[in-house]
Amino acid sequence: MFLLGRVPGADERCTMTTVAREQEVLDGVPTELFIAGEWRAAAAGGTLAVEDPSTGEPLVEVADAQVDDALAALAAAADAQAEWGVAAPRERGEILRRAYQAIVDQSEDLALIMTLEMGKALAESRAEIAYAAEFFRWFSEEAVRIHGRYMVNTTGKGRILTMRQPVGPCVFVTPWNFPTAMGTRKLAPAIAAGCTVVVKPAQQTPLSMLALARILQQAGLPAGVLNVITAKHSGAVIEPLLRDPRTRKLSFTGSTEVGRTLIEQSAEQVLRVSMELGGNAPFLVFEDADLDAAIDGAMLAKMRNVGEACTAANRFHVHESVADEFARRLAERMGALKVGRGTEPGVDVGPLIDEAQRAKVTELVSDAVDRGARVLLGGEPVNGRGYFFAPTVLAEVPEDARAFSEEIFGPVAPISTFSTEEQALTEANRTEYGLVAYVYTRDLSRAFRVCEAIETGMIGLNQGVVSNAAAPFGGVKQSGFGREGGFEGISEYLETKYVAMGI
Repeated sequence: MFLLGRVPGADERCTMTTVAREQEVLDGVPTELFIAGEWRAAAAGGTLAVEDPSTGEPLVEVADAQVDDALAALAAAADAQAEWGVAAPRERGEILRRAYQAIVDQSEDLALIMTLEMGKALAESRAEIAYAAEFFRWFSEEAVRIHGRYMVNTTGKGRILTMRQPVGPCVFVTPWNFPTAMGTRKLAPAIAAGCTVVVKPAQQTPLSMLALARILQQAGLPAGVLNVITAKHSGAVIEPLLRDPRTRKLSFTGSTEVGRTLIEQSAEQVLRVSMELGGNAPFLVFEDADLDAAIDGAMLAKMRNVGEACTAANRFHVHESVADEFARRLAERMGALKVGRGTEPGVDVGPLIDEAQRAKVTELVSDAVDRGARVLLGGEPVNGRGYFFAPTVLAEVPEDARAFSEEIFGPVAPISTFSTEEQALTEANRTEYGLVAYVYTRDLSRAFRVCEAIETGMIGLNQGVVSNAAAPFGGVKQSGFGREGGFEGISEYLETKYVAMGI
């Protein structure tokens, strides 16, 4: 109904339609805890607000789980484990396959949910949904390929038999930056292997996981196999689960600082642990690099997800002979990006997740400038509502700048120069982290030397994206251990049992 008989203009009708569409999608997302196949309110009745980072205003309220809710979720997972662990592999795979198709069919709604709660542009959300779905498709196929071996004992007197069996109930803690993909990357191999799960998504972005739980429920996943608890205080609900003997594995994606704490808590029950922690990715551009390809790769490696990714290029080390041109061209490309609410047409760069993150990015940029860095583009928060930060390029950044040792998690590209391959490698490895690195060179021998010498779990050689459901994702050093995705991913959820057979 329009007041005073006024007929709205086209822009107003479009806005009203957009708002109605957003509300319709939000109304379709469950906001309760998912435990033992049922949606239920938190035992204490509490809720937490999910905020739109583009406005700072609340979107919806979801249940705020307490310890009793978490233990109820673990009890449901433990009760379901025996039956699910012996379910037919084809059955497990078919559930994942149906869920994959449901994600594809509902991709527009799921992308909008993600953009509303996380902030990234709709195009990026659509890309994440497609990436997330691939984990369900990949592991639906791996579910029927779990196998052991049979061999004659080396003495000839007996046989050696090995079998693979599910680890058991798992606890997952997922991050806010890729709220659907980080869920499917953990859930898919666990479900395929025959493990039950309790998931605690990040408090900033719980809606994507709740929507995913509903999809799996509708795909036929038995009650208790997946349980989702949303909570304001992660540590309070997770620690009791890690100290409970019913839990057999923890998988966490997040900061190294929090990861260390969870590893310590996991030691009491000697849990199987997978950790995908912080990154400090170097982006190396050698003098013989294809600069067109390097700029394209830099845009992907830096600006994907507004730079809020553990795989984001955090440090650009460019050969001195091409550094000025690289910096100029990168600033031109980043300066052409449109900043705004992720639902708006043509937007490339959405807001950061919250004010604390924007303040951290501002602090790192200020530190670099104070130490002598030159601002080629941006360098400041964007005025107005929401947690926006302008795409930023910094040249002549000194190696002691904090931006070279701390994760930026924002749209900031700090650039320094090198003169020799040895210097480039020294700078690339001068960090406690070891998740991913990017290397641009057309020299095949150099490519092999550098890839072998860089201390990371993954390398993008002449490309700016490494994430792939068919590849093992993970790092070394303080970026964690364990691998997600690829043939290796399902092994994280399987124990090996050896049987010595006398014949």
